[in-house]
Amino acid sequence: MSRSLRTTLSLRREAAADPVRRPERGGIDPAGETRDRPVPRSWGWAAPHSGRAANVEAGISYQGTTQQVCGLFPFAVSSGAATPGVPVGRHMHTAEPIGLDPSEWLREGLVSNTGMWIQGQPGIGKSTIVKRLMTGLVAFGFTGIVPGDVKGEYSALIENLGGRVWRIGRGLHSLNPLDAGPLKQAVAQTSGEERTRLLETVRARRRSLLEALVVIVRRAEVTVTERRLLDVALDLAVAADHTMEPTIPDVVRVLTNPPAELLSITVCESEQAFRRDSRDLLNTLGLLCAGAIRGIFDRPSSVTADLDTPALSLDISALDDDEDEVVAAAMLSSWAWAAAVIDGSAAIGRRRNVFRVQDELWRALRVAPGLVERSDRVTRLGRHRGEVSAQVTHSLDDLEALPTEADRAKARGMAARNGIMVLGGMADKELDGIRRITPLTAQERGLVRSWAAPPTWVSGSAHPGRGKYLIKSGERMGLPVAMSLVPTELRLYDTDQAWRREPVR
Repeated sequence: MSRSLRTTLSLRREAAADPVRRPERGGIDPAGETRDRPVPRSWGWAAPHSGRAANVEAGISYQGTTQQVCGLFPFAVSSGAATPGVPVGRHMHTAEPIGLDPSEWLREGLVSNTGMWIQGQPGIGKSTIVKRLMTGLVAFGFTGIVPGDVKGEYSALIENLGGRVWRIGRGLHSLNPLDAGPLKQAVAQTSGEERTRLLETVRARRRSLLEALVVIVRRAEVTVTERRLLDVALDLAVAADHTMEPTIPDVVRVLTNPPAELLSITVCESEQAFRRDSRDLLNTLGLLCAGAIRGIFDRPSSVTADLDTPALSLDISALDDDEDEVVAAAMLSSWAWAAAVIDGSAAIGRRRNVFRVQDELWRALRVAPGLVERSDRVTRLGRHRGEVSAQVTHSLDDLEALPTEADRAKARGMAARNGIMVLGGMADKELDGIRRITPLTAQERGLVRSWAAPPTWVSGSAHPGRGKYLIKSGERMGLPVAMSLVPTELRLYDTDQAWRREPVR
């Protein structure tokens, strides 16, 4: 027997003789005397008067805030709300990080569509969370698109992300509403049924957008006869232009020199009678070429779409001081162009997920009746096209400013169809409207209401709602999130630069 084996056997005999002492550990085992004793099961010993229980109920789970519970059980426990996506802040009750990515939430079955409705008072950070989402989603491989940036507040971020900003206005870039855009390239690369489908898509969008521009200028609906005239005149203008880029003046020329097809629609026997019967339509189209919108939408596009760029923006801030119809026409044309970019890239096999932002949404839709439906036609995309959309507004009162009850009902439906709502600070009146779209508990209402205004008149204190959001989806409890920004974000996301004081020298 070797020396090492004899030593091991000796140590084992010593441990058996004295269970308290553990020589191999070089110390005393406090539980040595009881370690080898039998242990009863959870319901006790099966013996008389031994306290045996016939049934042991599961423990009761209680929930409370950290302020209430920390004295009884001072250990932080996660709420299980750490959702995947772009980090947008920390849970205000548990401090756990919260992510927001509608596309990932869709894949995991948390939402049924990828639309987001973002609402809150001015200045509380609605555009800030949108910009954070854009930064993160572009890093995830999305293409960021901001069609119709009324204030130009996304331009700095788009350029910082390596994207392209097109500035629309007089003396700047032009946007032809009838331009097929990237869909023209897709039509050239396809054939058969797919080519026919793309041509019909281009035709339908052109017709809807042209009708919408007419409605904006005259602030009234088009008649059935005018709709037929626009339809046929547009087809004739496209047929005469082999570049697939007809302009509104081309449509006017067709109507000014009407062929027999147009005369038959109005049941006119002469060109003079036709011009008399269609003078309202001709004058309306003339205002698109010679009125307040002249030089913006009446010439070929100087805007092009680079499908490889990480982000695109149509900055229309140069038109911000113009009349409402000018801004509305620019926004609708920009939305249609963005939809063509998305469809065109998918049609030629360069599909990329898209994050599209529609800020100041209702400024375009309130100008004239019927624009809600037409805007939906020219921009209709969604989950099956791989698009995440963000619709941003200050108040549900914007819906009530729409011209007709039909428009208001469609707009409410548009808001309700979004899978996610992000709510900033707002007053009770606004919360009453939100409750008709998504359920809110009394605690959630109180929290959002508390972010609406500073509690005191003491200057220099931070606004209580700045950077705080309640993320709601379906019947779930909302996620109260507080977002903090890094120095680069503070510079890029700042929308209060006009109020910054220059340093005294």
